[in-house]
Amino acid sequence: MDDARSTWQALSHGRRYLRSAWPWRSAGYLAASALTGIPLLLALVLLAGAGAALGVVLVGLPLLALLGLAGIPAAAVERRRLRLVDTEPAPSPHRTPAEPGLAAWARLRYREQATWRELGYAFLHGFLLWWVDLCALGFFLGLPLALLTAPLQLALGDGEARIAKLWLITTYPQAFATAAAGAVLLPALLFPLGSFAGARAALTRALLTPREHELEGRLDEVTRSRARLVDAFEAERRRIERDLHDGAQQRLVALTMSLGIARLDTPPGPLADQLAAAHEEAGKVLAELRELIHGIHPQVLTDYGLPGALEDVAERSAVPVDTDIDTALPRLPESVEAAAYFGVCEALANVGKHSGAARAAVAARHTGSALLIDVRDDGRGGADPGAGSGLTGLADRIAVLDGTLTITSPPGGPTVLSLEIPCTP
Repeated sequence: MDDARSTWQALSHGRRYLRSAWPWRSAGYLAASALTGIPLLLALVLLAGAGAALGVVLVGLPLLALLGLAGIPAAAVERRRLRLVDTEPAPSPHRTPAEPGLAAWARLRYREQATWRELGYAFLHGFLLWWVDLCALGFFLGLPLALLTAPLQLALGDGEARIAKLWLITTYPQAFATAAAGAVLLPALLFPLGSFAGARAALTRALLTPREHELEGRLDEVTRSRARLVDAFEAERRRIERDLHDGAQQRLVALTMSLGIARLDTPPGPLADQLAAAHEEAGKVLAELRELIHGIHPQVLTDYGLPGALEDVAERSAVPVDTDIDTALPRLPESVEAAAYFGVCEALANVGKHSGAARAAVAARHTGSALLIDVRDDGRGGADPGAGSGLTGLADRIAVLDGTLTITSPPGGPTVLSLEIPCTP
């Protein structure tokens, strides 16, 4: 029964259901209904009564407005209570406000359908469902337990006992026969008890969890949020690149020039040798900084766009590269151009390091709705994204933009790496 995630699934296991904890979890779920239903009933009656009595005066309107939100905390408790009979997560149907503050939260909640479904459920649970749950619990569990305890009731009842307020027993043979009937009835009624609890949980889930269109709206919001994060990340990369280019690089250039002039003005000797060594080290640091700046955001991508940047990558490749790049490629969002550029850089770097290829080819075009790039080589094939080649990180970077990375690399080659990124000019 460890694989059962709900009472419904446990019931399908037949007799094993009786030996599991699910019957008692179902009983606990129905019993806990009163613990939430009674306080909810009192709160609804007080809010509705006070708001109606005070009418449209200043105190009455806030009370009626508060009543409209009364279903939200009740629904949150009910979703948590679902775990007793259904361990599948029950997410909240509410969206996150775009702005901070109580006013923005309240405006959003009053506009959501989920708020009014939760309010309807609160009235239904407070005025009806909790006592229906208790009646079902009393019949399916209370009746057989009352029969089982007939001998005890007779012993405590001065020679007679009325079982479940229905019939009278006066002898111990009658009491033990009643207990035997309860022992037979209890396991038989545990099945309908679980079925009722499962149906009750299904009703709660249907009313208090997101509908399909709400899930789609939430997915759209996540997509938009992810796009904003990507744009913010690219903007931060550009800022760092500008700061390094205009700040640290210019200082290093000035330092290198000063060391070069001092080196020329110093007569031969130990000091001149030290200045020469310092000058060479400053030159190396400047070269490394330029490579770092180029890796953060290549200037060629900014100046000439993606076609020129890809041509530049192909020229600098260790393996000869044939290019078929549409020169009419439009300017695309910076995040898309950067992802495509670094994707081709990573692919050609892998060709040079791992493939043993004699030639490679890069093709790029835009279909009007997506950027398509293919990198092909004639190497040995067998590329494995999990072997530390950087392809996993590349796939993650493309996925952030809702793009896909496809690798075809049979043993013996050829290897084709395809990027597809949805985007518009």
